[in-house]
Amino acid sequence: MARVIAAHTSCRRDHLGVPPRWFLLRPSVPSSSDLFTAYVNRLESEAPIHPKPFSTTNQHSKETHMFFTTEVAIRPFTVEFPETELDALRERIAATRWPEKETVADQSQGVQLATSQALARYWASDYDWRKVEARLNALPQFITEIDGLDIHFIHIRSKHEDALPLIVTHGWPGSIVEQLKIIEPLTDPTAHGGSASDAFHLVIPSMPGFGFSGKPTTTGWGPDRIARAWVELMKRLGYTRFVAQGGDWGAIVTETMAVQATPELLGIHINMACVVPPEIDQALLAGHPVPSDLSDDERAACDQLAFFYQHIGYAVEMGSRPETLTGLADSPVGLAAFMIDHDPASLALISRVFAGQPEGLTRDDVLDNITLFWLTNTAVSAARLYWENKSPFFSARGVSIPVAVSVFPDELYQAPRSWAEKAYPNLIHYNKLDKGGHFAAWEQPQHLVDEIRAGLRSLR
Repeated sequence: MARVIAAHTSCRRDHLGVPPRWFLLRPSVPSSSDLFTAYVNRLESEAPIHPKPFSTTNQHSKETHMFFTTEVAIRPFTVEFPETELDALRERIAATRWPEKETVADQSQGVQLATSQALARYWASDYDWRKVEARLNALPQFITEIDGLDIHFIHIRSKHEDALPLIVTHGWPGSIVEQLKIIEPLTDPTAHGGSASDAFHLVIPSMPGFGFSGKPTTTGWGPDRIARAWVELMKRLGYTRFVAQGGDWGAIVTETMAVQATPELLGIHINMACVVPPEIDQALLAGHPVPSDLSDDERAACDQLAFFYQHIGYAVEMGSRPETLTGLADSPVGLAAFMIDHDPASLALISRVFAGQPEGLTRDDVLDNITLFWLTNTAVSAARLYWENKSPFFSARGVSIPVAVSVFPDELYQAPRSWAEKAYPNLIHYNKLDKGGHFAAWEQPQHLVDEIRAGLRSLR
């Protein structure tokens, strides 16, 4: 059984003795194609299980509590950035030194100047960080140390007794902000068009170097280690059987959990499937011809991947020289431009948003995520995940446990069913949707919720 110990604290310094840029109120916490080919070639070259979850804090009480599961502390977390930090951000945005306008009429040179300037105007004058801060603080947030690093996570238990525990992992340039829209439908399905049998207990961690989790000070925090940490986190919370979900890096971490085959993991759902046959992936990376006997869907996927591999400068830089991106820690507009230029479809979507067109995302959605990166100064620490990664992005990994796959039309590539069936011999769900892109939870939350419910239903 977990012991609940009251602990009062006024300390607001991290483990190095430096006042952090955010603080806890309950309680403080110590806290070009060739280049990409070379990068991918490099890629290829503690706590007991508890029978019950820990208690939650009385949200109306002013008393400070810390939660301990035997020897391991799980500390409630609240974020509140000083107004001086927000004022300084606005000043930096206003002081941006702008380049000249692009010399083309499209996005072939990157984020267009008009988009960056529209984003900056709204960010400096109308955007309100306190809204998302309040949304975060209305959720049960915690910190716990795993393998020597503080891990921040949101933990929402459903009111439905037979809810299935689910850990959801974000990607880059994402954060826990991506998942905020799916929390209520997943944990309280009866209020959102589902039945009690669709309920999940939800755990949403911030990956190392992202958001409010600790920033690794040594090497080694790649997908393998994160996957092991996530299993430990779920065990620490008392879950002896659970499922996992992710997109982008979250899909890679989730698949890695599946490859590690911890017996507690019943199955996974992913919305960026890693199913490319290795020999085809290598051919695409090297610019070599692919087999001539591919189906139409497989050839279309190859065309999409070939395009992606030729337009992935951000991943090359982060995967080879992340510390060179120091400027992202100094210029908020530079950070924003770098983050929104992830892929052509999502950049086009975000550009339409800042041009005033209604879309699945809003201007606040985009800036909530960018502002979190800025205030926590995690642009470089998050980029190091690319440097730490030792595996190809899209090649099949050898997952044998049950897998559910959702394919969104504006994903980086459309994973063909034929490849999914070979990569996942225990494929329990495959569906191609008619709307949505790479950031499905953020842009099309209801579609993703429906897919998670349907995809994992047979594992309950």
